Amino acid sequence: MITQPQAVSAQTPDPDEERRRIQTARLLAYRDDGPLAGALRHKLGRGLPPVASTLVALIAIVAVAVAGLLEPGPSLLIPVLIMVLLVLPTVPRDHLGRFDWLAPPLIRATEFTVVLLVGLTAGAPQWLLFVLIYVVGYHTYDTVYRTRQSIWPPAWVFQAGLGWEVRLLVLGAGAALEMLTPVLVVLTAYLFVLFAVESVTSWVRLDKASAQAAAEQDLEQSPEEALEQATGEADKA
Repeated sequence: MITQPQAVSAQTPDPDEERRRIQTARLLAYRDDGPLAGALRHKLGRGLPPVASTLVALIAIVAVAVAGLLEPGPSLLIPVLIMVLLVLPTVPRDHLGRFDWLAPPLIRATEFTVVLLVGLTAGAPQWLLFVLIYVVGYHTYDTVYRTRQSIWPPAWVFQAGLGWEVRLLVLGAGAALEMLTPVLVVLTAYLFVLFAVESVTSWVRLDKASAQAAAEQDLEQSPEEALEQATGEADKA
């Protein structure tokens, strides 16, 4: 589950502690963990170092592909299981290490590598793989852009989006059963609708709230204040 900054309490929070909390919340959001990671977060102990474990997973997956161990069928579960087994145990970490900011981009790069290796080996349409990567990439960009403006996506989006771990398990199962193309079609369409609709409605709702706040502020101004503000803006122009 994504940890989001809460409302400011009556007491003034420690600035350093607040910074660390927000940094952790952002990095956890950028990871895009799903329901499986959320269910296991408190059952994995202290967890593995996120950067080192993800880097090892990426190298191992590339090594398996270079060694020619991937063939259509059950062997396509190998890269999926490597990533899940090595990266899933990193979810309990607070991501406050010096290099832990590298964890989210490494996770996304490893996820995309697995998608391409599994999809190309199984003979899935290349354009469909590109669309899936684009949809997930858009979701990542939208999350980064929002959080940098202190606008946090709702936690349910990450759960409904399945997270990197469930997405890869679904693809791996489809490839192992030699049904990857229909699985890709359904998964891509589902994620596209989910992320696009949620993103658009959230931004529209935010724009309406901003416009309403601006209108209320204008109504509170006296005619003299409004004239003075308009005159000042005209002078600047």
